[in-house]
Amino acid sequence: MARLGDNARGALLMMASMAAFTLNDTLVKAAGASLPLMQILAIRGLVASCAIAALGWAFGAFRTRVSRRDVGLIVLRSLCELGAAFFFLTALMNMPLANVTALLQTLPLTLTLVGVLFLGERVGWRRWSAVGLGFVGMLLIVKPGMDSFDAWSLYALVAVGFVTARDLTVRGLSRNLPSILVTLAASVTVTVFAVIWTAITGGWAPVTGQNGPLVLGAAVLVSLAYLLSVLVMRVGDVSAVAPFRYTGLVWALVLGWAVFGDWPVASTLVGAALIAVGGLVTLWRDRRPPVSPTRSPVR
Repeated sequence: MARLGDNARGALLMMASMAAFTLNDTLVKAAGASLPLMQILAIRGLVASCAIAALGWAFGAFRTRVSRRDVGLIVLRSLCELGAAFFFLTALMNMPLANVTALLQTLPLTLTLVGVLFLGERVGWRRWSAVGLGFVGMLLIVKPGMDSFDAWSLYALVAVGFVTARDLTVRGLSRNLPSILVTLAASVTVTVFAVIWTAITGGWAPVTGQNGPLVLGAAVLVSLAYLLSVLVMRVGDVSAVAPFRYTGLVWALVLGWAVFGDWPVASTLVGAALIAVGGLVTLWRDRRPPVSPTRSPVR
């Protein structure tokens, strides 16, 4: 790694981050066969929050003074993270891994669309074409109005909406705000909600020798994924590194087939390819550096 250039190291870190996130999703989906989703989030979140807090301590993030404005934006972003986690993981429990992962990859396209409609950003015909291409790909996966339509796809799309809102709040955060603090706030918010939900509903199921390691493994992997996503933002150019986030689609296809026996139909594969192409064109056309290094993929 030391001999590689910054962009090469960033690409490897991004691919490792996507692998960790997708493996985490796989374990959460497998554990969901015998444990309630909120219980999984509570256990995973407790472990992950402690790990992220330890990372923040190691990076000296807690020595940073946070302004009131940043506190408000962090709270708003954390609530968006909570909504995204709930809808994404609910969809994940009821959809093939590759399908829900592909729908999440529409994020660069939705950010472009929101930027044009609400932020007054100017977009050329190439990026408009990319958005249209991704939209067609999304329709091929969701299949609205057809017999094969899966209502859980709407949960995945709502999750994309929350992630879009989450990433838009990042634009207002101070540049010197450590990304690990933002990640920790989101993790704690989701964990506290999951603990309260589980306590109120009494939905605590026995943790066994079969599902316990799955949840623990998911906690370790999501902590690792967050660490890698933080390191990615410190290495290489975003325009060179960001396209490698689509390697998550490859992992989702392989793991979905190997673990759950799910292989997408041809229309879903075509739709995922169109979304990936549209996203890559968008990332290629948008070569400006990010406003703040606090973005992190949702899981």
